[in-house]
Formats: sequence, structure tokens, C-alpha cells
Amino acid sequence: MRSDDARPYAETGLVALDLANTWDEYFEDPERLPDEAALRRFCAELSEDYAPGSLAAVLALRAQLRETVTGEAAARTRALADFASRLPIKPVVGTSSGVPTLRLVAEAPDLAPRLGVRAVGELMDLAAAGKWERIHHCAASPCRDVFVDESRPGRRQFCSTTCANRVHASTSRARRSG
Repeated sequence: MRSDDARPYAETGLVALDLANTWDEYFEDPERLPDEAALRRFCAELSEDYAPGSLAAVLALRAQLRETVTGEAAARTRALADFASRLPIKPVVGTSSGVPTLRLVAEAPDLAPRLGVRAVGELMDLAAAGKWERIHHCAASPCRDVFVDESRPGRRQFCSTTCANRVHASTSRARRSG
């Protein structure tokens, strides 16, 4: 039985992180996107148009995305460049209040490339906002969720209070029994 049915997919609102976090090691079956219905819900929560028959391609994209956000900032930069080079990205210059803006769009109409291009844009936005070095993996084993450390000192270790509580409770039990 899965106990994460109520867990939203759009926890950060960023496809780049929320898609990477659809694998949860805390559960017997860690797959949070087991079928098309789950993918449809994921798309709805992240305001993305669902496309039937896209599950396999989206899961492959997730694996590439998880590799992209792993490691230190310099390695992530190289991985992001490689990830982006494999996507059908088209830069579109528009205007906002008379100022030019750059937007990335997928040249392919399929769901996986659209999600991939959106993820690249979001990761570039994080980098432009000075948050590239603040992308971390949760320190609570076995959790491997990705998060952006928004704390003032920049020392956040856990993706959520749930993971922090699990680690603190485990540490407390170990101290009492040892």
C-alpha cells in the first residue's frame, strides 16, 4: 500500500525539481509515476498539458534530469549543458514592457521534450537568481529529493521537516540505546 497518495507533485512548482522528486525511496514501491493517471495528475498540478502515451518518455527524461541535478555546482553546469544539448530547444525573443525577454520553447510537441525544455529554463532561472549553488539533495537517507536551500545561512540539509524529523528521531533513539 502506498501512503503518498495525498502527497502533491507540485511541491516546488518547478518541473525541474518536482519531476526529479517523483521517485521516493521511503516507499516499498518508490515510483510515484506508476501509470498514465499519475502522469496526468502531475501535469495538472504543474499546469502542463497532458499527452496520453508519454509515460515511458517522461520516466526516461526524469532519469536524465536526476543525473543533471546531482553533484556539485560545476558538475551540474556541465550536466545541464549536456542535457540541454539533447533537447529540441528553440529560443524565442519577446518583449515585456518594451524590454526584450528570452524564452525557451520545445520545437517538438511531445510531453517529454516540453517538460525537459521547461526544466532547463527553470534551472537557468535558478542560476540567474544566484541559487545554483543552493541546489541540494536531501541528507536523510534513503531520501534523494532535490531542493533549493532558501535558508538565510544556506546550510539546510533536508528537503522537508518530515525528513529532518526522521533523522532527528533516529539520532535520538541511537543515543538512548547506545
